[in-house]
Amino acid sequence: MTAFVGASLSATYTAADLTGIESGGVPGIGDVYVSHDNKTYRFVQYNAGAGSVAAVAGNVAYLYAPSGASAGATNVVTSDLSDSSEIGAGVLQAAIPTGGYGWIQVKGVATITPALTAGADGDPLTPSGATDGTLDVVAAATDAVCAYAVDASAKIILCDFPY
Repeated sequence: MTAFVGASLSATYTAADLTGIESGGVPGIGDVYVSHDNKTYRFVQYNAGAGSVAAVAGNVAYLYAPSGASAGATNVVTSDLSDSSEIGAGVLQAAIPTGGYGWIQVKGVATITPALTAGADGDPLTPSGATDGTLDVVAAATDAVCAYAVDASAKIILCDFPY
């Protein structure tokens, strides 16, 4: 993992972009970028999963784990909750095509596109019990907390995703 300077957060990339002649100007998988407003982003690969859930900017992505069985991959994400380990990865910054690469926000305040499944301001949030691309309120001690509701009705969260 390295720090990346000058990230284009809404850009998406192909595998060829990462290995071609222009690869020196493209982030590497797992790179981290901290913006001027102290928000942190991570460069990942997107997989639509078995449910073919498309990446949507502002939706939540989870660590990819086919059929819920994790193989320890942390740089591949999906918004298909059924093909995740129910561990939040971050908020998508672009509509990344499946197999493509792009940025997710992992720390700082973010406004997500879908409404939270449930919750009120201040609640800890988790993928467990949510629907594809969003978060729900933590209900069990075993739920992985990845964010907090800042203004639940306005879909504003404080990201605290592991990276």
